[in-house]
Amino acid sequence: MTTSSTAWQNWAGNVLCSPTGRPVPTTVAEVAEVVSVAASSGTRVKCVGAGHSFTPAAATDGVMISLDDLTGIESIVPTRDASGIVDGADVTVWAGTRLHRLGPLLWQLGLAQPNLGDFAEQSLAGAVSTGTHGTGYATSGLPDTVVGLQIVTADGSVLTCSRESHPEVFQAARLGIGALGIITKMTIHCVPAFALRAEEHPWTLTAALADLGGFARSADHAEFFWFPHTDAINVKRNTRLPGDADLQPVGRVRELIDDEFLSNEVYGAMCRAAARRPSLTPRLNRFASAALTARTYTDRSYKVFASPRRVRFREMEYAVPVAAAAGVLGDLRDAINRSGIVTPFPVEVRFAAADDVWLSTAYHRDVCYIAVHQFHLMDHTEYFRFAEEIFLAAGGRPHWGKMHTRTATDLATMVPGFDDFVSVRDRLDPDRVFGNEYTERVLP
Repeated sequence: MTTSSTAWQNWAGNVLCSPTGRPVPTTVAEVAEVVSVAASSGTRVKCVGAGHSFTPAAATDGVMISLDDLTGIESIVPTRDASGIVDGADVTVWAGTRLHRLGPLLWQLGLAQPNLGDFAEQSLAGAVSTGTHGTGYATSGLPDTVVGLQIVTADGSVLTCSRESHPEVFQAARLGIGALGIITKMTIHCVPAFALRAEEHPWTLTAALADLGGFARSADHAEFFWFPHTDAINVKRNTRLPGDADLQPVGRVRELIDDEFLSNEVYGAMCRAAARRPSLTPRLNRFASAALTARTYTDRSYKVFASPRRVRFREMEYAVPVAAAAGVLGDLRDAINRSGIVTPFPVEVRFAAADDVWLSTAYHRDVCYIAVHQFHLMDHTEYFRFAEEIFLAAGGRPHWGKMHTRTATDLATMVPGFDDFVSVRDRLDPDRVFGNEYTERVLP
């Protein structure tokens, strides 16, 4: 087990901390030892993955554990539907495994995760613990795919749980924002490998809002990006195909031009120009939306879901009821126009099916996720303030890994499973070994 005491910051650069140590254990026993030693001395412990959370969920002035040496697939158990036909497998994965590595490993086994977000650098445990989701009107987020997990608790003991074993711990730990313990491995339900046919094209916000529910159902995984200060959106519809479908991926040259040069290099330059001269932003957004021309391609699911993200930003995302989403987007557009605030970053609009995970933003209701972003060199404060007011007025719930101002008092009335989660936390970690600034704000 290696360790260091260097300072840490998250991917976005808005969270910094100075842990007393940063151990990288290679076994579950080593994780348990780190927790036991820290707890006995009154030192707090947090686990960090890729640091892609925009909140200080992983920040600590105590011990910061990395699971980068606990990676890979441990076991696979095929599953069958009610007719006895194999419908996938329950795959046990070490918690530090990055999603961009897990996708190819599963594909080689003829399997895939049912859905993914649009950023693949996250660790599996980090993505699940903060409620990462993708888009899909009939598909739920990553925590809902978890069928079992192993967690090191505050006294250094190792607990294995599922719906049948320690069901309350399982229900809480599927989305636990790191407040219950250190997850060392997870068993996730995977489906047979599938390809995605992606159709991307420009459209208008006005047209999308005319029937937002219809848009959500127009493909297995539908989403769009709206460029503020314009009526332009860029649509992405992904349709599932069998895993043995004929793949027609984006050509290497076009991939370099679209996904690397235009979406990262040129876009980064445009954002820096907007930061220097904010008045240019509407024109830059019109240019950016026009530069993203239509394209259709077919590739492995994990390759289509995620895109490279190298331009840094701040993000706030709320899940609102699907029926309220068109009104929310209209209100957000009007508020941006009235405020004089400018942003070169698009607003991302995605969808997810209801689930039964206690802290999930989609708990017992289908939702539309609306995410506002701001370039990291531009002030986000006022923009996020009025956006959050609009989201809250529609009954929105904040994403646990993205910026928001809610406190435990607010969340207790917004999140139906909140009290159940807190009860499990009080039992597992009464001394708040896994607490930090963030949990002090969002949990009692």
